[in-house]
Amino acid sequence: MRAVVQRVTSASVTVENETVGAIDAGMMVLIGVSKEDTDKDLKYIVEKVPNLRIYDDENGVMNRSILDVGGSILAVSQFTLYGDARGGRRPSYFQAAGPEMANEFYERAVAAWRSQGIHVETGRFRTEMRVSLINDGPVTILLDSEKAF
Repeated sequence: MRAVVQRVTSASVTVENETVGAIDAGMMVLIGVSKEDTDKDLKYIVEKVPNLRIYDDENGVMNRSILDVGGSILAVSQFTLYGDARGGRRPSYFQAAGPEMANEFYERAVAAWRSQGIHVETGRFRTEMRVSLINDGPVTILLDSEKAF
């Protein structure tokens, strides 16, 4: 699994001119699922994201997590995180999970974060979404469960 985590002051997702998810301060998390992913990969992302210390403490040091500061997460499924453009100009998405598996892992991640008391908003799976955000910092972290093991 892959996740792009951005610290934001606000973020939103619209589908067909309807806002389907919006947060104030927190994290924008784009989630990609590989067809090779297992529960181990899901667990890595689910545990890593809310514990990233990307928020400033009283000394201005990034030493606090979203759990510490009470921020929200806007989670958006993003199969293009598995785009591979090494072979040409058009990315191949061969490694991306199919829709059923991708949605299952995505929904399980969202449910896990909600069970930790985090307010989570979402995009709408398998739709054309317009994502807006104000990156705070900017702070952007790339997570890849394949590189964690």
